Amino acid sequence: MSTRPHTASLNVARTPVIIGVGEITWRPQDLAAGLEPLSLMAAALHAAQTDALENAQPHVGAALLQAVDSLDVVCEHSWPYEDAPALLSARMHMAPRHRAYAQAGGESPVRLLHEAARRIAEGESAIAAIVGAESSHTVASAAKTGTPLNWTPRDQHASLLRGADICHPIAVAHGMVSPVQVYAFFENALTAATSQTPQQAQMESGTMWSHLSEVAEGNPYAWQRRRLAAQDIITPHERNRLITWPYTLSMVANPLVNMGAAIILTNLQLAHELGIPDDKLVYVLGGAQAQESRDYLARANYWHVPAQEAVLEAAKDIAGGGSQPFQHMELYSCFPVVPKLARRVLGLPADASLSVTGGLSYFGGPLNNYMSHGTAAMVRALRAKPGDKGLLYGQGEYLTKHHAVVLSTAPSPHGQLQSDGGAQTQADVLRGPAPLLVAHHEGPAQLETHTVIFDRQGKPEFGTVIARTPEGARLMARVPADDLVTMARLTSLSNSPVGLQGTVDAGPEQRLHWRVAA
Repeated sequence: MSTRPHTASLNVARTPVIIGVGEITWRPQDLAAGLEPLSLMAAALHAAQTDALENAQPHVGAALLQAVDSLDVVCEHSWPYEDAPALLSARMHMAPRHRAYAQAGGESPVRLLHEAARRIAEGESAIAAIVGAESSHTVASAAKTGTPLNWTPRDQHASLLRGADICHPIAVAHGMVSPVQVYAFFENALTAATSQTPQQAQMESGTMWSHLSEVAEGNPYAWQRRRLAAQDIITPHERNRLITWPYTLSMVANPLVNMGAAIILTNLQLAHELGIPDDKLVYVLGGAQAQESRDYLARANYWHVPAQEAVLEAAKDIAGGGSQPFQHMELYSCFPVVPKLARRVLGLPADASLSVTGGLSYFGGPLNNYMSHGTAAMVRALRAKPGDKGLLYGQGEYLTKHHAVVLSTAPSPHGQLQSDGGAQTQADVLRGPAPLLVAHHEGPAQLETHTVIFDRQGKPEFGTVIARTPEGARLMARVPADDLVTMARLTSLSNSPVGLQGTVDAGPEQRLHWRVAA
């Protein structure tokens, strides 16, 4: 599939380039030294300015940030403010014409980078900054000890996006709205679709995550800098309990971090006027985006994500085509199924390096802002390897929103920012129809995908299946923990239960129940 990217007829002097990146990872010895998100954002912006102006011409002052005319702040959850962009602008003595607070989503830093590059290419902006931060570790520690935090007042009326806000009422009734639950449906469906045993799929996950931990070990900004072996990652034990089948604690994103990251962009002409050396410039070649239905129960299946495929194929075309056009990649890694799917679309070998950052489990998962850190790490990696290309791929919600941007230290042969060539249209073409969802059914139903929810002691609380009726309709049903036969089949490492026939009957609390056929 080719989306045939095209370029806008714009001035080459307005080619967007990244000139500075900054990060901060804050580990205070006590809560009194904890920095609020605004302080982390400010520190990251100062670090990005320092990075941009290092080795610049002597006449360039340290007032780059005050010249920023476009400021995007990544949606922040740990300490929400009434108006984070305004508060940050005042603190930094900035007066940007464009000042915006992003919608939530793991893909949002990639989207903001792409949009800022477009504004620069179109002459709407000269210097743009993207920044985000989270202080989740300090906030959680303070809540646990009852310690007040003397920070900028938080917005007491902030409405943070929750899974229950976007999921179907049936999923809400079953309590299946958290990411670790929903992504497990995709994980187990992919295992069956690729003819792997669950044990083989677990080893693939463990090997990938071990490589991520190795990258994090070498990243000075990582929260956890310790390499783990694949077997340690996938084996449940007291400090690595099962969360949802088949995910252990070591396989899921770690949001309890204090981190900030910032990116500064300008146009090629202004970068040269500022005296920034060419070897510091990283070109934004182009990007692509597409989306799926927000309702995960309205997907055609759980082993193929057309929006992801269309976006990644478009990114390959932007990079110049070929089987493997990227020398460096940051593939979103909140749970193993996401880079697994992406790796297959990109045709990458099982041992491919999928991150320059270290992944959300080990580098740390500062919620929506992870890909800002991914961008910073990618810029450093590309500067060290002139001429290479890098892929930033982020996704949000439940494999719903997908965005990719291609970076390089060499300008595009087209000389201008490339568009995605219609990735959303292509995704819509690739997507099959979703089955009818039913709330009531009694009788046979074939397992489509599943997971099991575990308590904090690692014991199964219940299972949940998505199944199909003989007529092809889709349903969601619960498996009680005391149905030992069915639970054993759902958690078998030898054979995937997907495709098994079962029986559905009406259970308590208006939830259907499913059991494996005798």
